[in-house]
Amino acid sequence: MAQKDDDGLPAISADEFKAKNGCNTQMDTIPRIPADELMEVTDQSGFKCSILDCFDGRLYYAVLKSGQVTAVKKLDSKKQPLQEFLAKASMISSLRHGHVVDLLGCCVEGELRVLAYEYAPNGSLHDILHGQKGIKGSRPGPALSWSKRVRIAVGAAKGLAYIHEKGRIHGSIRSSNVLLFGDSEVAKITDFDIHSLNKKANFLHGLKWFISGGRRVPSGQRSWTSDVYSFGVVLLELLTGRKPIDHTQPSGQQDLVQWTKTKLREYKIREYVDARMQGDYPPMAVAKMAEVAALCMRDEAASRPHMSSVVEALQPLLDSASLP
Repeated sequence: MAQKDDDGLPAISADEFKAKNGCNTQMDTIPRIPADELMEVTDQSGFKCSILDCFDGRLYYAVLKSGQVTAVKKLDSKKQPLQEFLAKASMISSLRHGHVVDLLGCCVEGELRVLAYEYAPNGSLHDILHGQKGIKGSRPGPALSWSKRVRIAVGAAKGLAYIHEKGRIHGSIRSSNVLLFGDSEVAKITDFDIHSLNKKANFLHGLKWFISGGRRVPSGQRSWTSDVYSFGVVLLELLTGRKPIDHTQPSGQQDLVQWTKTKLREYKIREYVDARMQGDYPPMAVAKMAEVAALCMRDEAASRPHMSSVVEALQPLLDSASLP
């Protein structure tokens, strides 16, 4: 009888992958989802239950035969060579933390490259603050209270700190990659573009610049410090309710980082805090979160704090979020 994992899915070992695909991999045993099951649970339509387009593939909603609700990410095989895909699946499956989205299984058959993650029914932090990404006219979700914003900030910080402690760079920290569970209070990091901390991450060959959380970063220079910077931008989004770049805002306010710089230094809290909180927040706690955001976004990369220090700085704010 075939071995099954805890979720009831048949598991496939590294040796089986090697034998089937003729490649070398250090991948441990991970859950495998057959291609025919994926076709069946996505309406037998070759993936029509689309949730979101991503830079490296497309995300779909699916309920597996085990009853597990999943977010299925179908990757572009041209951008994901087999060995790179297997290495990515292996690395993500090794990350187990309460604030990191679980990988539930994978599928690699022919040109098919699929990763199945736990599904977040509340969507992402971006969805709640700004509306669903990529959908014109999408409206933000219900206003987040101060207590929920603090819990989201602390949870996301813990998830990213764990990834760094495992010697990895996330590479794509942004509000759309912070998923919300429970009553939108439990934050988990997702959509990894993981690289080792002992290597310089080299991305977007042929492009000189790309946007990382509202900041332009030269290609080939992403590191744990750029993760920290991008996390600082996420904190600004939580504080202000604004997008990192928003061309609908008045001139001088379209770049969130630039707009808030002076206000952060001058502690002009009410001028930048999300009006949807209707003033229901502790000013000192808001100022502390703003201070942590400013530390994360220091121009000098070497002076930015480690995520473990960010967690330590944000943790006391939970006291300000203890009221219902």
